[in-house]
Amino acid sequence: MDVAAKSESKDNLPLLLTQSADPLKRTGTVWTAVAHIVTGVIGSGVLSLPWSTAQLGWLAGPFSILLIASITLFSSFLLCNTYRHPHPEYGPNRSASYLDVVHLHLGISNGRLSGLLVNISLYGFAIAFVITTAISLRTIQNSFCYHNKGPEAACESVDAYYMLLFGAIQIVLSQIPNFHNIKWLSVVAAIMSFTYSFIGMGLSIAQIIEKGHAEGSIGGISTSSGAEKLWLVSQALGDISFSYPFSTILMEIQKASGIAVTVTTFVYLSCGGAGYAAFGDNTPGNLLTGFGSSKFYWLVNFANACLVVHLVGSYQVYSQPLFATVENWFRFRFPDSEFVNHTYMLKLPLLPTFELNFLSLSFRTAYVASTTVIAMIFPYFNQILGVLGSIIFWPLTIYFPVEIYLTQSSTVSWTTKWVLLRTFSIFGFLFGLFTLIGCIKGIVTEKIS
Repeated sequence: MDVAAKSESKDNLPLLLTQSADPLKRTGTVWTAVAHIVTGVIGSGVLSLPWSTAQLGWLAGPFSILLIASITLFSSFLLCNTYRHPHPEYGPNRSASYLDVVHLHLGISNGRLSGLLVNISLYGFAIAFVITTAISLRTIQNSFCYHNKGPEAACESVDAYYMLLFGAIQIVLSQIPNFHNIKWLSVVAAIMSFTYSFIGMGLSIAQIIEKGHAEGSIGGISTSSGAEKLWLVSQALGDISFSYPFSTILMEIQKASGIAVTVTTFVYLSCGGAGYAAFGDNTPGNLLTGFGSSKFYWLVNFANACLVVHLVGSYQVYSQPLFATVENWFRFRFPDSEFVNHTYMLKLPLLPTFELNFLSLSFRTAYVASTTVIAMIFPYFNQILGVLGSIIFWPLTIYFPVEIYLTQSSTVSWTTKWVLLRTFSIFGFLFGLFTLIGCIKGIVTEKIS
């Protein structure tokens, strides 16, 4: 093994939020922007929407998806008005990212707070990806087992094994520099996400046709008490909020948000409605787990395999920015540390030369291990998604966009616009608080039961 040490640049800045001079030439179109947004947003959360619709019923379910989509779209318009400054249309300066614009208009404290919330959400997404991948791998294994040994066979397996396997793969992938910038990654992710979404939707429609009628009711799933129904409704709303994580990419790809929200909402309504119509009160938390006895089990397994491939890449796409933030902070604080700043070039037999930095190796390994352990302790798909959606929806999708808009537009206090926007923000806070409490209660209930 040939080892040669080289020193990395010490010109890194401490970034809890990322700022950029945005020197890159802008070559994208509205449609490439739409593709990037849809790729970044349509993920495993779409598989929870049939369950959410089942809790809310045929009236409140689609209405809630449309409501949250409308809130997201409205917030995107507020943010797009702050993309340029000081003038929203002709201002010569551009904000390169969501965190840029928060820091510019609301100061460094709010910039750091928004950066912290974004990083918490990225960490939470990683946990959700571990849980979802384990569910899909278990579903594939159980499907093959049942079809080879019969429906009465003891085929149940433990999710923890699949989580450990996924974690081991991510430890290796996390050491690849700029893995999330690989050009073909977004293309593969887009293909995979649409594939499993439309397979789930198609299988649901096929099941409805086979039954000859649609399941479901106006009020959704019946419960033993009003309190139980209330908590399930809050968890369902949290899951829907999780499915609209536009806030972290609205500034990066700010022109096509209207089209992208429309496309995403159409997919969500179709998938959520078809899944609920197919299963009714028996709608599973993850749509793809409901077709275990289907004669198209091979197609279900293919959809789950697509989901696994998507999440293997998505884990890195969501985690690498957090890696960069933490590691840049350490390099700024400890510029003379060899452990932090030196990179070694390693050459192993039959493998290309690759870089090894001890800070990256230790931090990224600990990061992946921690997300895997937390997922093993709390392997509750719908509740975890709901908590994540609840934590980030109000501050990142509503509060900061409203405050930024009010600041840039110099809106006078107690005018009609000011009152309406403040009311909108307060409503968002109460909504997020309601869903967060319900989802935490759901986790506690699942854990003690």
